[in-house]
Amino acid sequence: MTVIYFQFFFKNFVISERMNKKKLLYHYLISDILASLVVWVLFMIFRKIVNDAAIFENVQIFFPNYNYFSSLILFPLSCIVVHYLSGFYLYPEKLSGIKIFFTTFVACLIISIVIFFVLMLDDIVVSYKYYYYSLAVLFGLLFLFTYLPRLIIYSNVKSNYRSKKWTIPTLIIGTGHNALRIGNELAKAAPEKTVVGYVETDHEKLVPSEMILGNLHQIDKVVEKNNIQEAIIALDQTDDYQLFSIINLLYRFNIDIQFTPRLYEILTGSARINNLSISPLVSITDIKMPDWEQSVKRAFDIVFSLLALILLSPVLLYFMIRIKADSKGPVFYLQERIGRYGRPFNIIKFRTMFEGSENGVPRLSNPNDSRITNIGKKLRKYRIDEIPQFINVLLGHMSIVGPRPERRYYIQQIVQEAPYYCLLYKIRPGLTSWGPIRIGYSDSIEKMIERLNYDIIYLESMSLITDLKILLLTLEIIFKGKGV
Repeated sequence: MTVIYFQFFFKNFVISERMNKKKLLYHYLISDILASLVVWVLFMIFRKIVNDAAIFENVQIFFPNYNYFSSLILFPLSCIVVHYLSGFYLYPEKLSGIKIFFTTFVACLIISIVIFFVLMLDDIVVSYKYYYYSLAVLFGLLFLFTYLPRLIIYSNVKSNYRSKKWTIPTLIIGTGHNALRIGNELAKAAPEKTVVGYVETDHEKLVPSEMILGNLHQIDKVVEKNNIQEAIIALDQTDDYQLFSIINLLYRFNIDIQFTPRLYEILTGSARINNLSISPLVSITDIKMPDWEQSVKRAFDIVFSLLALILLSPVLLYFMIRIKADSKGPVFYLQERIGRYGRPFNIIKFRTMFEGSENGVPRLSNPNDSRITNIGKKLRKYRIDEIPQFINVLLGHMSIVGPRPERRYYIQQIVQEAPYYCLLYKIRPGLTSWGPIRIGYSDSIEKMIERLNYDIIYLESMSLITDLKILLLTLEIIFKGKGV
């Protein structure tokens, strides 16, 4: 069986030249599923031969039968869940050799220990040495059969990048000294990246004219035509407004965005050295929360939202009836908001205002707003109007904790005073965050900017512990009726 497994793997994963970056996650998933299946069969055979032989010496049964088929499904599923929670599948194209080793080691150790204790509950205790043997054998098999295929895939990826079979199409924003320097450095020291061209922003043009693909007004066509995956803003001189204006243009394409650091980024430690042969760059799209925490955060969002919708279904039904009886109009209110990568989505809320309150003209609400219905005041006070947004969380539009999404109409006003608003596009917006807790309902652009500043601080401090604290503060607001 192990011979068949490795023959299949080498034939389909190593020799294949058709594999590309989009299929990378698929290959890792298939290899992990196959590894878990092979490991479980081998481990069951080991347990039957070694453990059962010690208990029933006269019975010659060499293939397991206890919960065999169910465990053959549950074990691979458990492995995939743990690997997902480890963050391995989040950005597989960015994994390093060291990260693959340690992530695999820790995940396999966790899986082995959990399975070890599950098996202990069902086994007859004859000698604890068999448990230790079982744990060691399970971990050894799981790590070996999981890590080696992953290492082969990773080596194949690096080889394809070195040979230029695969590449990261990179666009440089700028045509001056800085842009020319970055372009030359990438050509010499970053074989995985290919500079496809430059975008004109400066009056000075030092880069080859045939490499200039257009200007900022043509950025949409340039990015889509050249399948750009990474953009580096390399202007000779820039202010915050110009820098974030360019970032705003790039965010909606879901590509990596970096810029050459200024004195402020150097002094605050934002600049990172990923390659000693290339000048340090500041990534504007990287999230400081570790990959495994991001994966756990998303898993928590899904589980929590499902449980909330199920447990609160009587409450939802009650308020649906109350809203319908209170005033004319639909129960739910759909409103376009701007979410991750600057993309629009429809947020789902209980209707708390009279139908047609805005008449096409956006207006901010306040606690004494005459447009709010009687039941709407109660819904807002206890944040019950936000409950349907758990559907948005399940759909992937939102997270439980994250900056509140705004309408494009107000974002256009905010960026005039705070052009760094685009930084919020790097993560999913949320039902609650530190900004809304501190400011509450924002009934003016000034308050929205103040809330934005708290959300930016949240971005810099993202962690599961921070999310938990925010959730606890939100619950306090809900139970005390401080929602308005």
